[in-house]
Amino acid sequence: MKVLRITAQGLPLFKEELDISFFAQQRVADDDKDLLYPLFANVYMNCSNAFIGINAAGKTSVLKVILLALNLLNNQPINHIETKEILGDTDRAVINIYFHSETGEVCRLETVITSEKTKADTSYYRIVKEALWVKPQDSVTARKNLTDFSACEPFAVRKEEEFLSDDVSIIIAYNKKKREQMDIVSLLSFTNINVLPFADEIPAEVIYFLDPAIEKLYFDKMEKKTLIHLQFKGRQEITLNNPMDLNLYLSSGTIKGIVAFTLAKEVLKSGGYLVMDEIENHFNKEIVSTLIRFFMDARLNKNGGTLIFTTHYPELLDEYDRNDSIHIIRNKDGIAVENLANILKRNDIKKSEAYQSGFLEGTTPMYESYMRLKKSIADSV
Repeated sequence: MKVLRITAQGLPLFKEELDISFFAQQRVADDDKDLLYPLFANVYMNCSNAFIGINAAGKTSVLKVILLALNLLNNQPINHIETKEILGDTDRAVINIYFHSETGEVCRLETVITSEKTKADTSYYRIVKEALWVKPQDSVTARKNLTDFSACEPFAVRKEEEFLSDDVSIIIAYNKKKREQMDIVSLLSFTNINVLPFADEIPAEVIYFLDPAIEKLYFDKMEKKTLIHLQFKGRQEITLNNPMDLNLYLSSGTIKGIVAFTLAKEVLKSGGYLVMDEIENHFNKEIVSTLIRFFMDARLNKNGGTLIFTTHYPELLDEYDRNDSIHIIRNKDGIAVENLANILKRNDIKKSEAYQSGFLEGTTPMYESYMRLKKSIADSV
């Protein structure tokens, strides 16, 4: 299952309808095909999707909506989804998820969600209306009608009498019949926390790439306890029993890199989704660029694994030859997201310069704010 597009309306933090596409919208030249994942006919997926904006633009909020949609499509109850709080106190949130099934169908799931307060003053979310549309991929004659279902009747409609929890989507029946399941890996909660969330084997190549001084790092499970064995070249082995203790011996970048590259390897294998907030945290540019390139390499990414990340660094945009896998996030009286392909029509313009120059509008700190800060520092000095 591959998600083609997500739209969302009625979210309190957003200025307008959120509309994010993950398929290639620009023309796909022969040279581009090694950077994309072929889905069917002339439809290709962008496997590395960047969301960039200044501080407080709403980058994390956008990722939360994406994760909410992915997990909803993956049969998770809304009230059990980690990022459900992005719904806030919505009266009526409408989420449309367009996706491609492995059985050769293009689908649209529309879910209408409302919130209500519990006795504990927390929000409980329930689905009040829902429909699923399905069409064969052979009916798609051009990319422009890929997500057009205006001529289709609903394949399934949510009924009140259905024996289904009010926060679980009707997609569960479709997924069960088609045996569809996505591998979704979120590192949202590890943006500023560096600890190994697993005790599995770490590829030696990952360790050496991040820190050549490490000779070995592996886990050993004994009597329901996990021992961590760490050895640097030319030194005695160190044994630890708490993953947090690795912070005493390894850099933050090394720990985060072990997590990111180990999980990326699994996502590339499964064709799933890896979601990272502020991808550059604790990394140098070359390590980040390497991770991005892996997902844009058709020889490595044979199953269409997808990387979705946010960043502050415009230099990372120059890793992309295309504009349609880059999204600009701005926040002025509400979060808004715009695909770079709608702003820059030419791919050969250097993206970092366009971003930093202010040409894209709302991508650099406000000049008036800058001058006030400068004057304040000058006065204090």
